[in-house]
Amino acid sequence: MKALEQLLSRRWILKSKDKELYYQVKDELGSIRPFLAEKLGYQVIVNPYLIKAEKMPAAAEEWMGISEFTEKIHYVFLCLILMFLEDKEAEEQFVLSQLTEYVQTQWKEEQIDWTVYSYRRHFIRVIKFCIENGMLEVNDGSEDSFAKDQSGEVLYKNTGISRYFTRTFTQDIMTYAGLSDFEREEWIDVEQNRGIVRRQRVYRKLTMSMGMYRDGDADEDFAYVRNYRNMIGGELEEMFDCELQVHKTSAFLVLGESCSMGRTFPEETTRSDIVLLCSNILWEKLEAGELKAPDDEQIVVAEEVFRRIIEECKERYGKGFIKTYRTMTTGEFYRAVKQYMLQMALICQRGRDILICTALYKIKGSYPEDFKYEQ
Repeated sequence: MKALEQLLSRRWILKSKDKELYYQVKDELGSIRPFLAEKLGYQVIVNPYLIKAEKMPAAAEEWMGISEFTEKIHYVFLCLILMFLEDKEAEEQFVLSQLTEYVQTQWKEEQIDWTVYSYRRHFIRVIKFCIENGMLEVNDGSEDSFAKDQSGEVLYKNTGISRYFTRTFTQDIMTYAGLSDFEREEWIDVEQNRGIVRRQRVYRKLTMSMGMYRDGDADEDFAYVRNYRNMIGGELEEMFDCELQVHKTSAFLVLGESCSMGRTFPEETTRSDIVLLCSNILWEKLEAGELKAPDDEQIVVAEEVFRRIIEECKERYGKGFIKTYRTMTTGEFYRAVKQYMLQMALICQRGRDILICTALYKIKGSYPEDFKYEQ
């Protein structure tokens, strides 16, 4: 079911950018729509421009967000751009100065001064995100001219796709105060049927998160997985090349080699290799009794202890890393590896402690004994 994997992995499938995939997914929608609707609670948008599954997680997690954005201002700029495009017709053209003026007048909480380079740099990052995602097209000019000088102009075309970026809400979100309000809004239509809510929440956790963990003895979601593991595993295996693995306090959807559903771990990157080596050291310390796994299978250690594990990895295997990581200082190396592990939901920060999620020691790696370290 490659079409299902594509829908879950991508923001959307644009006909203008990938016509063959667009028609392939459209042809297969009939067979995968029931799974999306019944098991995940996802609606599918199909029109002459795109196909999009309206994906929502079971709950917001630390790693979620737009990976290209690193500052709050990026999200503010994106919302303002979407508001600007809402009043534009599809195929309508406009120049960059119209957009920058709109942003200045609409953002009341901060005075935007386009003569300041940092504002222009942040804005260009968001513009490029919109272009890469098919919401804007450049007809003439380049953002580089705006980066050099606030008077630089670019001619854009509104593709009309931006109106599908955000989902349609059934309530007035202006009264919402936090993430919990958005999560509650997701289940309004089915809140009278707890069985449906629980089923869809469980399938979302399994397919969209690194792992599913039991949250206390009264966790009804994890109890559902334990009680119906064979049924859930069978249904998921029909749709994907995967295996459902359920443990005492955790459950994981382990994907096969032919499944390419979104971002997975391990990746084909040096950072991923480093984390596998760190996991190997973690296993050694568990087997030696230096660390102990509690009943909930999730180890909590002081950040100093966790840092020593990462530093030991660099000391032991550093000569085998690419130059970028070989030449990092110990502090730089620790911050880079820790940030990646947080991003991949392999660890969580708990005050001054680090919670090592069970997913981290599901897999480990080591160099072969005859490995020749780079000099």
